[in-house]
Formats: sequence, structure tokens, C-alpha cells
Amino acid sequence: MDERAPSAEDNRRAATARLNFLTLDPVTSQDVRPPILASWVRSRLWNLPADRIMLPYVADPDLDVPLTRSAGPVLRQLHENLDGQPISLILTDRAGVVLQRLTADTELARHLDKVSLAPGFSYAEEFAGTNGIGTALEGGGPMHVFGHEHYAEDLEDLACAGVPIKHPVSGKTIGAIDLTCWRKDAGSLLMALAKTTAENIRAALLKDTSARELSLLQAYLQQSRRLGDMVIAVDDDLLLMNAMARESLDASDQRAVLGHAAELLARGATEAMVTELPSGTRVRILCRPVTTGGRAGAGVIQISPHSSGVAIRTPGSGHRPPPRPVLPGLVGHSAPWLGSSREVDNACRVGQWVVLTGERGVGKLALARGAHQQNNPAGLFHVVDAADLGDGFAAELEAELADDSAQTLVIQHVERLDPDGVDATIEALYAVLERRPAAPPWIALTLTSDAADTPDLSELLTLFPLTVEVPPLRHHIEDVRELVPYFLNQLSHGELTCGPDTMQQLTRSAWPGNTAELCQVLKQVVVRRRRTGVITPADLPARAQAVSRRSLSQLEALERDAIIRSLIANDGHKGRAAKSLGMSRATIYRKIHDYGIQPP
Repeated sequence: MDERAPSAEDNRRAATARLNFLTLDPVTSQDVRPPILASWVRSRLWNLPADRIMLPYVADPDLDVPLTRSAGPVLRQLHENLDGQPISLILTDRAGVVLQRLTADTELARHLDKVSLAPGFSYAEEFAGTNGIGTALEGGGPMHVFGHEHYAEDLEDLACAGVPIKHPVSGKTIGAIDLTCWRKDAGSLLMALAKTTAENIRAALLKDTSARELSLLQAYLQQSRRLGDMVIAVDDDLLLMNAMARESLDASDQRAVLGHAAELLARGATEAMVTELPSGTRVRILCRPVTTGGRAGAGVIQISPHSSGVAIRTPGSGHRPPPRPVLPGLVGHSAPWLGSSREVDNACRVGQWVVLTGERGVGKLALARGAHQQNNPAGLFHVVDAADLGDGFAAELEAELADDSAQTLVIQHVERLDPDGVDATIEALYAVLERRPAAPPWIALTLTSDAADTPDLSELLTLFPLTVEVPPLRHHIEDVRELVPYFLNQLSHGELTCGPDTMQQLTRSAWPGNTAELCQVLKQVVVRRRRTGVITPADLPARAQAVSRRSLSQLEALERDAIIRSLIANDGHKGRAAKSLGMSRATIYRKIHDYGIQPP
């Protein structure tokens, strides 16, 4: 990497290249360094604003970790040696969150505060665009960013040199060290000093943690050699996993195992636990704590198939365990969705009354219907909706419960009941338990978790021993790829399909209305298209062409829709779209980011 101090001509060339890039004019590797151009492209794909910095903030980042303990003395000594020079020393975690900043120059410190380069703020590239911290972490190697090479114009007066910090045992990136100064003061030694500092921190980590982590490594190797099971070793900044565990556990199963292990290690439990993983596999988990210097939290985890569960794939077997079946009428194979489905299925199978809670449109009623069809396909399935019946709710509920032929009853939108309706529901449920003690119907309540002015339901909920949280669509967004063709097949009888660009757009939306909103959007597309073929992003309604970040006022929604229409009319060219709307380029960039618009 070219580590010479950039000249004034270099900075002017970078400024011109940045302006051309932001206005969608051609930019080549001759105009700007290739790593910077690649970072600009990533920043554009993240739809970051170029005219201001907007960063997430962590109020109380954990500072009691090996990285900060080892880096502290190194940074303090360097800070003293710099003796008031206008250079800031910045330590971040692996996510780019600033953990520590040492700055001797008052003016520089004020400017860094202004651009939120301060403890608690994340300078990951996905939030701050091209910068020494985030781009070094993204690329996995040293990176200096000078002046106008920064994506955000708020940073163009700065020069920074960032170096990822590698863990001395695992070799994984655990943080970054960044040296930042004024652009005018940048010199060729800035990167060399950053590299030296990173290496000194790594050496301090090795000295401070070697005893503890070498003990863990030894225990891990012994366990792996002795057993044919899956073995995982964990510590603050260390995760080791043998080949059996890597090949047998998918990402969701690994997260589940680590979650159970963290709980067992935290309370020092040495007994084995048996649990079912998101894939449906039942396993036995045994944790062996490894303590050094009186500190707990590290340990070796042994995972083995449980005798009553599905056999786990072994290396070389060439197949994974069969996926958990989806309930009839339901679509999606993500772990959160299958987990909720499994809980409702089990409750229905044993006749356990259940509360299904979640945001509007997540599929609570669909889950109950699917569980009923799975376990009692010939039985009657009834729904009583408190939102639709109003004053007639109590009478309708009583009539439904009086019908002894009903096997399943869903009481929908109980958050809409008034106090009298709650009392009537409790009375009716006790009555059916008295009349049919041996074989009461399976009853499920649906409760909208984000509803306002919910009545006191505490007495009613005591009749329901199980509550299942149904996840919002944004928490299992991968299922959109199955839901879209499913809905289109129903709505257009297979005459419309979804193009890859359109599918990518749909998977990037936050879907505040969840699955119901996705279905409604596709209904609008089918009505508007009225023909066969492939759906393009331009066919989507305006609200589906933006990644929702917040609720918009009516005026903001109109402005968002106008920007989207102008971008479509101008083939995605932001400069021409801004001109047609009477906006400046900076304004349209900011509004595109604010409204989460995905330019065509």
C-alpha cells in the first residue's frame, strides 16, 4: 500500500473523483485508489448520506474486556510520547464501536466530538462510509484515508490510519487502532506508527491472556482427541470449533448451542442438559469450565446427539438432518419461524391453551390454523374476532363455546376487548371447562403486542399456561424468498414471477406491517400489472421501494413517493432527479437516505 503523505494535488484529484462518483459520473482506478473506490461503492450500496454523519450509539460499551485491558497501557504511553501533538489515538472493538479516545489537542478533540468520533459511536463502514476504522475492518488490513477520500464530507478535513488488531491465539480480528489528525498535518509516518501500535497491543494481549487461553486451548485439544463428539471452546475473544461441530451444526444451531453454553458457564453448572435445536435436532450439551486467575466464563462445550432425537450428520455423510416440517398452509424455513410453529404445534397436539402474541400481520391466526390442520384436520375450526363483533362479541363467543362439536377456537384481537368483554370471556371459558372437563376444545388467543390501551388481561391469561411470541417478518426476512412466490401463485395463478432485483428490494424492506403488508403489496402489483411476466422494481408501490426506518407523516410520504417517481423517470440518476424536483443534489442524497429509498 502506498504510505507516502498525499500531496495537495492528490487531495484535489480525490475531491474531483468523489464529486463525480456522487453525481454518478464515471470514476476509474486512475482517478482514485482502488481500495477507496471499492469502499465508495459499498457506501453507496448501503445508501449512506454523503452530506452528513449519522451513527448508531452504544450508551455503555463493555470496557472490561481483554482488548481494553491490554491496550490501555500501550495507548497511554504513546499518548505521553506524542506530547501534545494534534493526533488522536482511537481504539475500537471489532464492530467499529469506539472504546477509547486519547486526544491532546483541544481543537481536534472538539472537531472529533462534532463528527461523533467518540466513545460509544460506531465507525463501521456501513454507518460512516469510507474511513480509516471501518474500511480497515471491512478489508481486514491496514488502511489510510486522506481528506476527500472519506465518503462523508464531514470527515474531509481529517486524515486517518487504521489497522485491525488480531487476536494472538485465534488470529481473528477483535478490534482496530486508528490514528487521526488534521489533513494538513498528515505525514508518511502515520501508518507506520499505527501498525507499530497494533503490534504492541497484540503483544500485550499475548502476555496478558496467554495463561488463561493456553489452558483453554489445551483442554479443547484434549477433549477433541479423546471424543468423537462435537467440541467448541469459548472465551471473551476466542471461539474454537472442531470439524465435527462446523459440519454438523448450521448457523442457527451454533447460536443456540452457544447461548445455552453461556448460561451454563455463567452459573458454573457442570451437569449436562438436553435440548432441541432450531433444526429440530435433540442434543446433549455438557460444559467443562476452564478458570485461570479466578475469572470464569471460559469453557469447553461437548455436544452429542441425544438418543431420542434425529441423528446428526457426521463429516463425510453428505447430507444434513431433514428440516423441521412446516405446518399446513404455512411458508418459511427460518429458525425463528419454525421455532414458533413447533411450539404452537406441540400445544395443539396436547390440547394446551395458548396465547399467540406479536405485531400486527405476523401470522398468528395462520399459525393456529396450521396447527389445527396438522393435528385435527377433520375437526371444526372457529374464529371469534373481538375487533369485528363489538357489542356482539360476548354473545358470539358464548354461542361458539356452546357448540360441543368445535375442536378448535381462536379468540382474535383480545387487546380490543373492553373490561366487560374480558369478564365475559373469562366466564365463558370457565363454563366450557366445567361442561367439557375431559375434552375441552383447543383454544388460542391472539394478542397484538404493539397495541395501545390494552385492557387488564392478567386474570384471563392465567387460563393460558403457554405464550408463544410470533416473530416479526424483519426477524426472519429470509422467508420473503419463499413467501413471494407463494403469494404470487395464489394471486396470479402462476402468471407473474418476481425478478431477482425485485426480490432483493423486497428482502431489504423492514416490513412494519409484516407478512400481511407483503401480501397487500403483491396484491397491488397483480392488480396494476394485469399481465404475465416478471415483476420489476418499478412495478412495486412506492412504500415497497424504500427501506422503512420510521413512520412518515402524510407530507413526508408524498415527498418520498415524488422522489421515487422522479428517480424512475430519470433512470436512477440522482442529479437529474434532483433538478426535476427543484432540489439540490445534497438534499436529494439526504432524503434518499432518510426515507430509505433504493434507487433503481
